Amino acid sequence: MSCPSSHIRATVEAYLTRHPGERDALAGLLSVIDGSDDPSRRSTLPGHITCSAVIIDRERRALHIGHQASGELLAPGHVEKGPALLAASLRQVCEEAGIRPGDLCLTPQFLGDPIDISIDGHGTSPAEGEHAHRHFDVRFAFYLSAEQPPPLALQDDEAGGAQWLAFADVRSPTLRAKLLQAEAQGLDGRPEPVSACVLLHDGHGRYLLHLRDQLDGIWQPGVFSLLGGQREVSDATLEATLRRELAEETPGLKPVGVAPYVLQQETSVEGLTVPVQVFAARWSGDPDSVDLQEGVLLRWFTPEMLDRLRLSPGTADLIRRHAAQHPPADRATGRVRPRQRAAVERHAEPLDVHLILLRQPEGGPQALLSRRAGAVYASGLWHLPSVH
Repeated sequence: MSCPSSHIRATVEAYLTRHPGERDALAGLLSVIDGSDDPSRRSTLPGHITCSAVIIDRERRALHIGHQASGELLAPGHVEKGPALLAASLRQVCEEAGIRPGDLCLTPQFLGDPIDISIDGHGTSPAEGEHAHRHFDVRFAFYLSAEQPPPLALQDDEAGGAQWLAFADVRSPTLRAKLLQAEAQGLDGRPEPVSACVLLHDGHGRYLLHLRDQLDGIWQPGVFSLLGGQREVSDATLEATLRRELAEETPGLKPVGVAPYVLQQETSVEGLTVPVQVFAARWSGDPDSVDLQEGVLLRWFTPEMLDRLRLSPGTADLIRRHAAQHPPADRATGRVRPRQRAAVERHAEPLDVHLILLRQPEGGPQALLSRRAGAVYASGLWHLPSVH
């Protein structure tokens, strides 16, 4: 699957928003993107897109690979194998240096936008059937997720050694200038939360969970999770990230008492480590009154119900931890809620009863289905509401 031109255009435009003075210099790249040929294919002339990864450690150094052909930071990787530029850069650093996506995390300064785009000329290569062309190399910045760099596994046939260079010693002039500028703005190699979510509770033992869409390419599809999302460059704080995400996904849901609760780590669609700031807040509204813009539904759950759900990793432990620290008032005073199930003995033969609910809106007939919870038969499947 090649990388869509629309994705490449959006990535380059995000870069030019930061660096509007480079639009003329990148006119050739924009022309290739708007051309009839696929800009991500290596056969596209006069040039095509490549990707590189800029790996930054906690001593403010960037990893350089002594590549046999170019001797540069990391040999630019072609994009033909994947649908996204950032994923292509991760694939390249894994192939060149053995660094896995889980060893890395996004920087809060650049997030998923490029740190630099360079234009490099390449001569003919009869062995690979290539004519003289240009590489428009899109470079993404990553921090190491752990304090110590992982052991490198260099490709012997292409890599001739590796070294960590201070920003001032980085060989690419354009990248060096951007690293030094970003260093003054806090680019220090130390991971920070780049996403925010909220643990919403009503103060009486119930927690609000969001059932995500069952769609390929999104983070944790088809599971119950906390509301929230990834930080954007325009967000002044992580709380601003959270409030923006709530306004976009659940307009009308206004939590109170929003406060940082705990830091945790998740894994992105690309396999990156994602530091997440979890906030806690109160809300006691009706989930069905929320004009949900993303996902399937919102529902209240008690900690006792969590084992029945398909949850995002760590969510159940997080809720149980919060519930233990903040017991609801009726439990704190020793009152016990009445059971919601009547103890009635039945002696008839067992049978399954299925209920079919139909309605006839303007768009045509619709049937009501329910989705099985995590730890039951046919987990995750849709079925008619039924009872044994």
